Amino acid sequence: MSVNPELACPAFTNDDLKLKGFKAYQIVAPADALPAAGRRDFYKLVLATGQMTIGYGQQTTHLDDTFLLFVNPLVPHSVVHHSAANSGYACLFTEAFRTSWKHTETLQPSPLFRVGDPPIIRLTSEQAAFMAGLFQKMLSAQHDDYPHKDELVKHCLSLLLHEALRIQPPAAEGKQRNAAERVTQLFMELLERQFPLESPEQLLPLRTAQDFASRLAVHVNYLNRCVKEATGKPTSVHIAERIVAEAQALLRHTRWSVADIAGSLGFAYPTYFNNYFKRVTGLAPASFRRQQV
Repeated sequence: MSVNPELACPAFTNDDLKLKGFKAYQIVAPADALPAAGRRDFYKLVLATGQMTIGYGQQTTHLDDTFLLFVNPLVPHSVVHHSAANSGYACLFTEAFRTSWKHTETLQPSPLFRVGDPPIIRLTSEQAAFMAGLFQKMLSAQHDDYPHKDELVKHCLSLLLHEALRIQPPAAEGKQRNAAERVTQLFMELLERQFPLESPEQLLPLRTAQDFASRLAVHVNYLNRCVKEATGKPTSVHIAERIVAEAQALLRHTRWSVADIAGSLGFAYPTYFNNYFKRVTGLAPASFRRQQV
């Protein structure tokens, strides 16, 4: 038995990705895992046959058949291989590759982008053969000299995701509560992952509910509804409280200027930060810092 944090693939770095953020490869047997530091940087789509146990978020699934696995970079996953005969295909692509992909609105319900949906679809032999052909086409295209190979790859990906949606439509409304709770958990993890800030040059990437909704590939109204239902507080309140908590830690434990803290937390002007901090805490940042001495 082999325990790996990833389904087997050749070792690689960001610089190895083909087609400006895409790479396809064949799974031949359990192998060394991807570097842990890069694990969350990619979307991943896997067609595999074999005996294995897959952990995805807080779920664990035991498999002994052919399946399609969708891995969103926001959700940690792991694989335990129970056979050296496991085989299949996989592809990775970055967020930049995804955003360059036109006409993806109809694909948003796919398990690849809806982080609350089940990430595994079991396949018949006919379905698996069709999808294997698409993976083989992508694998071949990335090494071709064809000038439009990036569009060819995106077309194959679209076909894969549309076929997956046809086989397994999105969950019915009656099942949305658990999905909403998972989306809320992912929002909270994504919010916390931005901290702590280590230097004034490190800028906070996500500051608004819309920023988080875009990263989670859900509508901002859906995110707000999930978070309010699960926690009793709006998304914006969670964000504000965490930003202010980080500001308080920086004021208390560093010598950064108020302007440096404001800039790192994403405020265009220190005055905006002063007003924001005072509205939440009742004190101006400078006054808060003096009280800590």
